[in-house]
Amino acid sequence: MSGTSLAEIREAEAPPAIAAIYAALNNGIGIGQVNLIWRHAAALPGVLDWLWAQAAPALASSAAAAARDGVAAAMDLPPAARLTAFAGRAAIAELVEVYHRGNATNLSLLTAILLRHEGMAPGQPLTPAPRGAMLPAPPPLPRMAALPEETRAQILGLTAAHALSDAAVVPSLYLHLALWPDFLAQLPAVLAPLHADGGLKRARAAAVAAARQAAPGLIAALGPAPASPPDLPAFLSRLRVFVQEVIPGMVPVGVFLRRALA
Repeated sequence: MSGTSLAEIREAEAPPAIAAIYAALNNGIGIGQVNLIWRHAAALPGVLDWLWAQAAPALASSAAAAARDGVAAAMDLPPAARLTAFAGRAAIAELVEVYHRGNATNLSLLTAILLRHEGMAPGQPLTPAPRGAMLPAPPPLPRMAALPEETRAQILGLTAAHALSDAAVVPSLYLHLALWPDFLAQLPAVLAPLHADGGLKRARAAAVAAARQAAPGLIAALGPAPASPPDLPAFLSRLRVFVQEVIPGMVPVGVFLRRALA
């Protein structure tokens, strides 16, 4: 995800200490890019360290992968029409796979961290699952301000369908797909079955519920939480939006597009 006005430190701009966490995070999830909520945490002193100290053991133990798989399995979505012959299909399919794995993992992991902070106790540890082969790094994420006005309008239209309560956030998958303008232009029609009759809202709720169900077992795999940095309350307020609206809304989009591109 990438915000239109959300503070973040992108990978190419990260100083060595942050870059080291980014690299370890990518390796733990098995993808070649860092999701926005982590890049936003890096812009707040001490917050990225607070998150990573808890997340690292859960990623290393493969408990996060188990929770990720449970979230993906909870999706009951309408059939997706197969997308076959169009320019950039293979690259788009790779990009969707990266976002799907990142979103499903981060939803599970960050939900567990947030709920433990709010008082949830650990449960029975999850049975570890394979992380999966390392996925290739996608091309650089465009910057919203550098895109043509028509492309920005398309991205904001796709975002508006999610009815997010935080206007600073634009899902990065939509922004990334600006690299393939013809595909981006047809995406509203591609996703129409997912949005029909409140389908995305129901799928988002199912993703949230699956992440909460996995949380006690994932909490058992988290590392100790460091002392809270001063910016933590403000970050947690935004994190709640991410794990209740932003990320769980993109999990069904990822699953749906994976099926369409299979």
